[in-house]
Amino acid sequence: MRSIALAFTLALPVLAQAPAPAAPKPELSVLAKTFDGAASYIEGEAVPAAEAMPEAKFDFAPSTGEFKGVRTFAQQVKHIAVVNYEVASAILGEKMPVEAGPAENGATTLKSKAEIVQFLKDSFAYAHKAILTISEQNAISPIKAPWGGDTTRVRMAAIVESHGFDHYGQMVVYLRLNGIIPPASRK
Repeated sequence: MRSIALAFTLALPVLAQAPAPAAPKPELSVLAKTFDGAASYIEGEAVPAAEAMPEAKFDFAPSTGEFKGVRTFAQQVKHIAVVNYEVASAILGEKMPVEAGPAENGATTLKSKAEIVQFLKDSFAYAHKAILTISEQNAISPIKAPWGGDTTRVRMAAIVESHGFDHYGQMVVYLRLNGIIPPASRK
């Protein structure tokens, strides 16, 4: 009996130092899960498309027909990223952490393919962070829209997918005009 008491006495300091069990993570709202899934969907299309364009073609923009003055491929990618940042900042009620740049094409200092693709990836990470804060309690509460006026978090979250796919479609055209089959079409 004394040996059990001795063992227990010796174990007490170790048990006292053991970390407390982690508090359970709060369950994500159905809205957060839904919009985060939509953001993942466009991310899964846009990032591989950006990675598929050779660096030498990142400044490509069609010039014949009705393409005069359109964004380059790099500007399309950076534009998706900037809008992701704008939307996520609005959802979080934070100041945008990046430069929007001219015509929302991102910082002019982003030049290389690697920098631009990382900018896109980082924008999706920030969008996910923001979207996962949406709950049934705050989903339709008024927030300031990045472009003026009031909006809601769910409206902003929907823009990640809808806006992203708008410009992804243009990226696909640019890839195909350069003889590149978009990764999503290779499946």
